Amino acid sequence: MTGLRWFRSGLLPGLMSHLFIFWKWKRRAHICLYPGAAIYCKRICSTMIEQEGGQLTLVSLPKKVTEFQQFMVDTAVGTTHDPIEIHKRKLSLWFSHLPQEEKQFGGYFSTETMHVDPLILERKPEERAGLLSSSVKTQASVVPSLTVEKLFETNEDHHQDRGLNVLLYGAVGTGKSTIVRKLILDWCAGTTLTNFKLVIPFSCEDLGELTKVASLRDLISRKYLHLKRNPLLSGESNQAKDILFIFNGMEKMELDFRIGSTELCSDPNEPLPARAIVVNLLRKYLLPEVSVLVTTRLSALDRIPSKYVSRYAQICGFNDPNRQRAYFTSRLLQQSGETVQTHDAQALVELLYLNLQRESQLATACFLPSYCWLTCATLHFLHFTDAKAPIRTLTGIYTSFLRLNFGGEVLGKATGASVPNQDIHSTLMLYVVSTVGKLAYDGVTYKRTSFSEQELEQWIGGKTKTDEELRQLAVFRTDVLDFFLAPCVESCKHLPTELCEDDERRYVFAVPAMQEYMAALYVVLGENKSALEKLTKQVSVAIGQATEDVSAIVNIFSKFIPLRIFAFFNLIKLFPKFYEKISTRNKGNLARTIAAELFRKEDSYNEDVLDQVEKNLLGVHGPPSKQQIQALPFELYPIFMGGLLHYSNRVLLKNLGCNIQSDTVAQITRALRKYLVREINKPQPPEELMDLLVLLYEFQNPRLTAEVLASIRSICLHNVRMTPLKCFVLSSVLSCAPPSYQLEELDLSSCLLTRDMLQMLSPAFRHTRNLNLQFNNLAPDSCILLRDLLKDSKSCVRVLLLYLNPLSDVGKQSLYVRGIPKSRGSGRRVRVLASVTEGSDLSEDWHPILSVIRENASSWDRDRLKHQLKVFLRDLEWGRQQQQSFLKKLHFRRVEKGVRQTLRMLENNTPHSSASAKK
Repeated sequence: MTGLRWFRSGLLPGLMSHLFIFWKWKRRAHICLYPGAAIYCKRICSTMIEQEGGQLTLVSLPKKVTEFQQFMVDTAVGTTHDPIEIHKRKLSLWFSHLPQEEKQFGGYFSTETMHVDPLILERKPEERAGLLSSSVKTQASVVPSLTVEKLFETNEDHHQDRGLNVLLYGAVGTGKSTIVRKLILDWCAGTTLTNFKLVIPFSCEDLGELTKVASLRDLISRKYLHLKRNPLLSGESNQAKDILFIFNGMEKMELDFRIGSTELCSDPNEPLPARAIVVNLLRKYLLPEVSVLVTTRLSALDRIPSKYVSRYAQICGFNDPNRQRAYFTSRLLQQSGETVQTHDAQALVELLYLNLQRESQLATACFLPSYCWLTCATLHFLHFTDAKAPIRTLTGIYTSFLRLNFGGEVLGKATGASVPNQDIHSTLMLYVVSTVGKLAYDGVTYKRTSFSEQELEQWIGGKTKTDEELRQLAVFRTDVLDFFLAPCVESCKHLPTELCEDDERRYVFAVPAMQEYMAALYVVLGENKSALEKLTKQVSVAIGQATEDVSAIVNIFSKFIPLRIFAFFNLIKLFPKFYEKISTRNKGNLARTIAAELFRKEDSYNEDVLDQVEKNLLGVHGPPSKQQIQALPFELYPIFMGGLLHYSNRVLLKNLGCNIQSDTVAQITRALRKYLVREINKPQPPEELMDLLVLLYEFQNPRLTAEVLASIRSICLHNVRMTPLKCFVLSSVLSCAPPSYQLEELDLSSCLLTRDMLQMLSPAFRHTRNLNLQFNNLAPDSCILLRDLLKDSKSCVRVLLLYLNPLSDVGKQSLYVRGIPKSRGSGRRVRVLASVTEGSDLSEDWHPILSVIRENASSWDRDRLKHQLKVFLRDLEWGRQQQQSFLKKLHFRRVEKGVRQTLRMLENNTPHSSASAKK
């Protein structure tokens, strides 16, 4: 198409706004008229176009704008009359659509640009059972990986009149759906499966829900209307050999190949249940020439008899660090194109690659592409969050991760008198919570991260079960258990002594944070209640429903029933109210648990949770410290509990069959405020305050946040390694406070702040009176932002501490506004401490500056501190030389003596106590 031209001819002055023309390289013109345009313009336009040797097509446009735009696309690509081209275009549009979980990355990704082929191995029928990742790595070096296209290559033994049935199987998270999506997009683009003229994909989940009978052609035309009369589907001759059917997720259909259960059918026009059509296609009784690709999980392999399968292929995930690195590179490097972000992303990829090469626990988890996605999503959240990005939370990422892998799946679909009604629609995710969540909760309670095979049998296998429960357990163990748990590869020195004595293999959660998330979900859903509490709730609900029905009848006969009977019914009504009081107390216990777990004394001096998450992903390089060898503190556990109460996460969980009632959230929130206020009034280490900010951010409840902030008068984050995400969290939390709210002090000293982080923190600074920014990485260009902050009429800053930052002399001088009102009539003055000198004068604040340096000499970076003190000495020497007064020169020398004494203290590695610093 060479362009879009508006047809403006003097012959058609009245149709200027109704007519436009597409010119194409084949010299054809599609003239599209809006409704109401005169049909006689065809004759005029036809004459004009025939003079150019072209052809004319006149079509009346639809009334809806969306339909009009769709027509324009059809016309532009020239596929209006070719059903297969229309099919390719529509498939490309459908399978290019990104789910909501992908949009959190900013919309930079697509299946075409970030796809990495997983390992695919062809299997013999006798070796199609599940395969451990360790043996996959061994066999992968011997047998090369296949592509799906190669699986459909025929050999001499193949009967030419029969298509191939390929069964592609793998565990949860290995990438089956991604492979299918990429395969379809490549076929639409003409880069693969070129021997098939038509590829028709179906979702087995959709087919399993169909209740009406339909023929194969009707089944296709329902979803693909443009293929309704396609001759390839007529069943005549052997035209169907050019067709490939794809059935994705066969485990979601109950296929039965017994003749007595599924009748034979060879007519594509005969109505049958959807399951019967699929069975007859695989039997090669219906359209035997077609080829079929079926994807399924391990538990459903035996649903198709081996005699109906031409080839078995197992999708095994990413079996080596190079595949994982390629995936991380395609994900993390596709940012907004900024040089700084690209450099940071490259550094993250290198750290990840180093961690994977060490065969760490992360490498075992990233064997599944799904965990590679979770790793990238978490790192994207930790390192590329900014004020322009949509609100994302760590809890939301993990909830979305589970929705992508288990969304809409029902575990118990069997029917029969022995199956309880509530189990018929039991979702797979709810089953995971009651088993894996129970195991995770036990580990968090007793501070354990690894579990033996006997413990797995105890918590997941349980006691004797019914046949249906055993079936569910078998499916769960085959498909899902390995998704959450992996063999422990860490050294025994990281485990308690009593656990290292036996040689039994131990299992851990694939990523440490998943254990805390599952434990939090187990508690929030009330699965940790005792049997008596659960029974009480069921009885209360039943009695409450019965009471409503009985009360309606009793009210009718109230005049004829003795008072004693009324007293009995009143007692029945009291029972639900009594349970409601017990339930409210239980919600209070949950809120108290969140607060208690967040402020555990033994965890007070651990790193904040965001740093812990980052180190779990990127690894710790060098010899492990004593703190790293100790057991994990499980500080994400209470934060996840708070995050799960947020509305957006509850919506996702409801789709997974895990319902958290709104009244439950309200009760927990009311109780949580009281316990949080009680705890934060006690002195808290900076890392604990950072965790509190993360909890409030994950909760995403502005009202609760404002009520908690009302009791906070100072926030000390001294020595906390600030990142853009932490700055965003701090600003987001403080933005929930009313405009009149003021912090007495915000201490961000020694936090590695940069200019970009300052810009993120600007909303938080407006609520602060005393702002401590000393000993950071604030470059000279930061002075512009700080000066704007001082001039801001909404700012309440009284004291902006800036010393020990690499600021320029000009920048420091521009910030010395002591004694100068910031704005006329404001009456507000700001005290700025940026150095021991103010140009050629000596700062009045030199003594408190040196005192703070001496007090923190043991914790601050010594090389940076010595460098800054030398800068102070040069400033003092220059200022002394500029002074004419003998007394002022003596004062300069006195200050120089103090600075040199502090410098010698650092060089001799003998820091003075705070008491000596005050002398």
